[in-house]
Amino acid sequence: MNTTPAIAAVDWGTTRLRAWLLAGDGKVLAEQRGDDGLITAREAGFSNVLERHLAAMDAPATLPVVICGMAGSRQGWIEAAYVDVPAPINAILQGAIRVPDTARDVRIVPGLAQRMADAPDVMRGEETQLAGANLTAEGQHLVCMPGTHSKWVMVEDGAVTGFGTWPTGELFSVLATHSILRHSLGEQPAAVAAGNDSFRYWCRQAFQDGGDVSSRLFAIRAAGLLQDLTANEAAARLSGLLIGGEIASARRRYGNTGGSVVLVGSGALAALYAEALGLAGLQVRSVDADAAVRAGLFAAARENGMIARKEETA
Repeated sequence: MNTTPAIAAVDWGTTRLRAWLLAGDGKVLAEQRGDDGLITAREAGFSNVLERHLAAMDAPATLPVVICGMAGSRQGWIEAAYVDVPAPINAILQGAIRVPDTARDVRIVPGLAQRMADAPDVMRGEETQLAGANLTAEGQHLVCMPGTHSKWVMVEDGAVTGFGTWPTGELFSVLATHSILRHSLGEQPAAVAAGNDSFRYWCRQAFQDGGDVSSRLFAIRAAGLLQDLTANEAAARLSGLLIGGEIASARRRYGNTGGSVVLVGSGALAALYAEALGLAGLQVRSVDADAAVRAGLFAAARENGMIARKEETA
């Protein structure tokens, strides 16, 4: 097994950072995670935060680093200007910019911009997951990437042709903590299991409503007052309505697309989406989000000549 690191790969979000040392074949040699996202790094210094995590993994001083996510935002380390869609995925990766005045080679992958007058949108980080999601170079793929701001992406013949954002996770948080529904869900909303009957039922109701779930939300509060709805069931109901509503809305926008979806996610949230997508009658191919972003960053390093391509090492 090759134990010599070829590249450090970093997914730098708003609140969290994930970093890996990768060998020349893409295998993980070391890993670091921390609450050192954009917000913290702006105060501590991006270079300081990065070097601290690299030192914790015993990274060589000359090891190159490839980064995706909010480090490339306007408020980040250095702005990696958006690439406009439609755009081939490999061309997006090739647009990584080098951070100036650093001792090591550090590059940041750009995000994507959709400049449609009636549907402007942006993403940072998810474009790298797309590159590592093992999508075939030919054909059409509808990709669902759940999170605080869920992304649905249309990929055709290796190019991103359009995408949309549904802030489902943020809506759940706002409704659960800053609306009348906080009295129904309690101070710490319960985790929802994918097999929860209430979650499944309210997903189906959201599908039947065509994604318009706003009229169903206050009923969660009313059910607590009139029908003794528990806090756990309230959380499952809200989650089912919001995720079901997102899926119904995305299907209206993107059509049936052959009845299949590539789900890029991880953990309990990915399980909830897999269950809901199945209830909607869609075939799901699941891709682990961590594995996808690592593979995408590794591909970006190759596209930018930071490590050798396969044919160069054969």
